[in-house]
Amino acid sequence: MPRPRALVIEDSPEFVLLCQHLLEKEGFDVMVASDGERAVELAQREKPDLAILDLGLPDVDGIEVCRRIRQFTDAYIVMVTGRADEVDKVVGLSVGADDYVTKPFSPRELAARIQAMRRRPRGAAAEAAAGREYGPLRIDPVVREVTLDGRILDLTKIEFGILDLLSSSPRRTFTRNQLLEDVWGDNWYGDDHIIDVHVGNLRKKLGESASSPRYIRTLRGVGYRFEPAP
Repeated sequence: MPRPRALVIEDSPEFVLLCQHLLEKEGFDVMVASDGERAVELAQREKPDLAILDLGLPDVDGIEVCRRIRQFTDAYIVMVTGRADEVDKVVGLSVGADDYVTKPFSPRELAARIQAMRRRPRGAAAEAAAGREYGPLRIDPVVREVTLDGRILDLTKIEFGILDLLSSSPRRTFTRNQLLEDVWGDNWYGDDHIIDVHVGNLRKKLGESASSPRYIRTLRGVGYRFEPAP
């Protein structure tokens, strides 16, 4: 299993060394950026699981760096500053930081906060843990179970795969080829209209039809999208 990665965004060599030592003890591979522009570039390319972000950077304000990083990642972000201003804390958390520590602090305190954050699922893991609910329809990707009006639906593996993919991005249209690649994999050879047969069977189990869709809409000549009725 690959080690988690952390990005330390800090221009103080002493603080960088402290964070590197702490994070390596916590099992992270550590990257370092000493300015905001480099931090955004590294975060976008390397996709770290955690970022330790100092507000007092030499080029771009740390709050702006946090806002930009949060646009493309759900990594845990801890803001660090020597300023004890409550406004900084509020603004930092509002643009996407998960936690906030003020210098000086003990390495043990930072380690405890990181451990607490990592116990909270993020991104796909959080979604999977919570499941997806659309009115009376509930989809649980972890146990691969779908219930409608409290009744478990007897779906085939293919039917569940189609519903899972469509419902993962409501109102996004998936082409037949995209569905084939995700549900069947790269080894599929044959007529892509096999998708229509499986979608038809799935619709029956969801209590709908192509002419009266409740959850799955057809875009003729394109594909399908998940669009639960209000």
